[in-house]
Amino acid sequence: MHHSRDMTPVALMRASQGPGAPRSRSLRDRLMRVAEAAVTPLMPSDVLDMFDPLRSGADLRGRIVAVVAETADSATIVLKPGKDWAGHKPGQYLRVGVDVDGVRLWRTYSLTHGPRADRCISITVKAIPDGKVSNHLVRHARAGQMLQLGQAEGDFVLSDPPADKLLLVTAGSGITPVIGMLRNMFSRAVPVVADIVLLHSALSRSEVIFGDELRRYAAEGKLRLVELHTDVDGMLDVADLDTIVPDLAERTTYACGPVGLLDALEGHHGERELPLHIERFRTAVVAAAGDEQSGGTVTFSRTGITVEGDGSTPILDAAESGGVLMPSGCRMGVCFGCVLPLREGAVRDLRNGELTVAAPGDGVIIQTCINAAAGACDIDH
Repeated sequence: MHHSRDMTPVALMRASQGPGAPRSRSLRDRLMRVAEAAVTPLMPSDVLDMFDPLRSGADLRGRIVAVVAETADSATIVLKPGKDWAGHKPGQYLRVGVDVDGVRLWRTYSLTHGPRADRCISITVKAIPDGKVSNHLVRHARAGQMLQLGQAEGDFVLSDPPADKLLLVTAGSGITPVIGMLRNMFSRAVPVVADIVLLHSALSRSEVIFGDELRRYAAEGKLRLVELHTDVDGMLDVADLDTIVPDLAERTTYACGPVGLLDALEGHHGERELPLHIERFRTAVVAAAGDEQSGGTVTFSRTGITVEGDGSTPILDAAESGGVLMPSGCRMGVCFGCVLPLREGAVRDLRNGELTVAAPGDGVIIQTCINAAAGACDIDH
């Protein structure tokens, strides 16, 4: 078989594996060594990433196919995932890696699509004040750009088959995992039939993400929609649930939204022993009343950088605000992508107020996304 001298090492390698080509391991090994020499200091896999970044075996990525505005501050990002994407169950989330100002930052977003013929996936992002990643995705993401992806995670999913009577309680961007559930149920060849009440709270009518779609579902009789707009109706009070949903005791509740709402629902449903499934987007912060440890200086021993922790801000956030490049993942205590050794000092778990204290040589590790400084501390990073 004749090869043109103009062919690249990688093209030569591919050509040699075509029909009728020699298949011996030694030949492949020789070709790989030639390719490696030609592209040094890159590896052939690096070159392949440039031409086929979504191939099987590559780091999982997604190419942005479209950015669709939902509200003034939110947008749906449609992605074509790499071939190793393993799929998801409606209600699950994934980690997304975004390069902002030369730094890769990871955030977690719910998957918001139902079945798609094109096998694309979607996330819906609400820009939050000072949110580097959310603002970048909503304001600056464009078709053709690549994002790093993790596989789908989470157990905030409907039972199969779902309960006959459902109450879905959402607020703000808490609607995002629930819209995936609804789209999945309503787009099946044989749609799921269930008695669904959706209670959604937003700042105003125009701030309701997927508002037109939700109202269409209600008009079609697929669900009962109760919208509460805080600019007119005020905040949702769980004490009003019996009035809003008279048959509450007969329903299985799924809820996603701010910590305060979820805590109130847990207390309300717990007292009555009603079934409740929740999805928390943010770490619940426990106030340490009367605790003299209100924060402290965090030193990163390898770099010598110090930042001030105020006792209620996760060390991860305080460090990033101070210019420290930190490992991170889900940012809510699930994935352990932010774990670092605590060489010395004390930190407080923002979920339950528990103190962790370390002395040199103890070998203590902490999750920086859910712990705040509880005095001066030294982290090995």
